[in-house]
Amino acid sequence: MRLWAPIALVIVLALFPVVFPAELNYLGLGFLTFIFVTLAVSWNMVGGYAGQVSFGYAAFFGTAAYVTAILWRNGWDPILTLPFAGLAAVAVALLVGLPCFRLLGPYFSIATIGIGETSRILALNLDQLTGGASGLNLPLSVPSKPWFYWSGLALAGVAVGVSAWLRASRIGLGLFALRMDQDAAESVGLNSTLYKHIAHCVSAFLVGVAAGLYVVYLSYIHPDTVFSFTLSISMVLMGVIGGVGTLWGPVLGATIYLPLQQLLLAQPNLVAVNQLIFGGLLIAIVLFEPGGLLGLLRRLAHR
Repeated sequence: MRLWAPIALVIVLALFPVVFPAELNYLGLGFLTFIFVTLAVSWNMVGGYAGQVSFGYAAFFGTAAYVTAILWRNGWDPILTLPFAGLAAVAVALLVGLPCFRLLGPYFSIATIGIGETSRILALNLDQLTGGASGLNLPLSVPSKPWFYWSGLALAGVAVGVSAWLRASRIGLGLFALRMDQDAAESVGLNSTLYKHIAHCVSAFLVGVAAGLYVVYLSYIHPDTVFSFTLSISMVLMGVIGGVGTLWGPVLGATIYLPLQQLLLAQPNLVAVNQLIFGGLLIAIVLFEPGGLLGLLRRLAHR
């Protein structure tokens, strides 16, 4: 019975472009929301399930975005570049994970911040490849907004499905054990490095595909956008706001975060306080409701 609710929700969302074909602006907002749902759910596989809070996911996103952009400019069909974008993100995840997974707690988080910023600076200085500070203008994308909307919905659905499978699998059990007590888990024979790498690579692949699709939608790419530290922070925020380590918490967090962010950015007087508002929300949730909004909803439902 639990499957009926998400299936019904997906069907309703999929029918939106058919029922309201003239609402193109909402289709664009829906697409971006689905992309951010994918990012939040993917980050949660490592940051939530394994307890490895990473601030460097923009390195995966940016690398994959540029793989799509460069292949597209060289004559590839942009849709065919998406698997390669995902694989490029996996390659970066392996390079990042090999040294960083030797670190624990805040040391791991600090190291990932450095990797994300290093990736951004490197992209800004590779003018011939990335366009540097000017970015790259790409051919106008051919697919329509409804196509992007449905593609984003499908990708978000796949991300949630993979996350649910990972959570229920033996790997997921191992990740939760690592989050609770890594030393104890390793003492009974759990290969912590292997489990972390599996979750890291799976999540990076999904982030990479989302990045490629995002670039195809915008038809423009800039290092400060796809490698931005703000993007990495956004993934953490969405997970914490919704409920870290849960299946539906990141979905709820992204569904609230992206539309609210777009609303704030559309108001000239509120652009400067955009991050301040979300920072305050993050502090309030950490202090008063560590389980996030999903935990709050569950507590209210029990009452």
